[in-house]
Amino acid sequence: MSGNSTTQSEPWTIQRLLQWTTDYFKKCGSSSPRLDAEVLLADACGYQRIDLYAKFNEEPTEEVKSKFRELVRRRAANEPVAYLVGKKEFYSLSFFVSPACLIPRGETEHVVIEALDRIKQNPSKQEFQIADVCTGSGCIAVAVAKHAPNSRIIAIDLSAEALELASRNVELHAVQDRVHLQQGDLIESIDDQSLDMVLSNPPYVSDAEFESLDRNVRDHEPKMALVAGATGREIIDRLIEQSAAKLKDGGWLICELSPMIADAIHATLEADKRWTRVSLVRDLAGKKRLAVAQLAPRSPDHV
Repeated sequence: MSGNSTTQSEPWTIQRLLQWTTDYFKKCGSSSPRLDAEVLLADACGYQRIDLYAKFNEEPTEEVKSKFRELVRRRAANEPVAYLVGKKEFYSLSFFVSPACLIPRGETEHVVIEALDRIKQNPSKQEFQIADVCTGSGCIAVAVAKHAPNSRIIAIDLSAEALELASRNVELHAVQDRVHLQQGDLIESIDDQSLDMVLSNPPYVSDAEFESLDRNVRDHEPKMALVAGATGREIIDRLIEQSAAKLKDGGWLICELSPMIADAIHATLEADKRWTRVSLVRDLAGKKRLAVAQLAPRSPDHV
């Protein structure tokens, strides 16, 4: 944000700051340069992003410009915008985020949509017992709880730091009566046949795929929340096995996955006769993004 001799006297208005920063982020390879510039400048100014448009001719204070310069510098070094401002929108709700958890993404909203659809299809059911596995920021659990007052959700994660952040989001959206946080390894500690749904956005990236991820993700988001192992299927395979024991008859498993392993997970579920109504759900980009399966009624030998 420096000018030459002909432009140095021009004030650094909000409009000019946005124009310069957008051009700079384009050169840095940002996929959303204008949005990045607006989110960071709004944060530096203490405004809502929409407020910037009513203040185009305003010149921020030196303190604000200094804060903005630092945010721009860090963004140009591939630090994610959500971590820089400490929040991200998910399912039309605002969530606190930090490097302790994955940044909530639009693809994961499909888990919420599928869960809410099944809750709405059973209007006479008084209460749904749900586990949100690998909860991270708690975005899935909170979004479901906000839109389904008859849900009772155990939100589980291995990471104490992630659960601390999830706790802030549970309190932010006032769903403490519906969301219980628990540290643990998947759902091994849950009682058998106690759940109506298992929801999850688990680690599903393979070791090889991790190396090819965008630097914004690879260098900044927690590896333990991304990488499952050599195949990318390791965590989901365990979750499928555990869910078969923990779900009630007719209960649902709704799990986000990578398009690279979608067909393999689908084949695993299809071959396992404990599951029925197996399907893959595509995201808005047309990629296979969720595995959905219903637990078939248990035989008398297994009840």
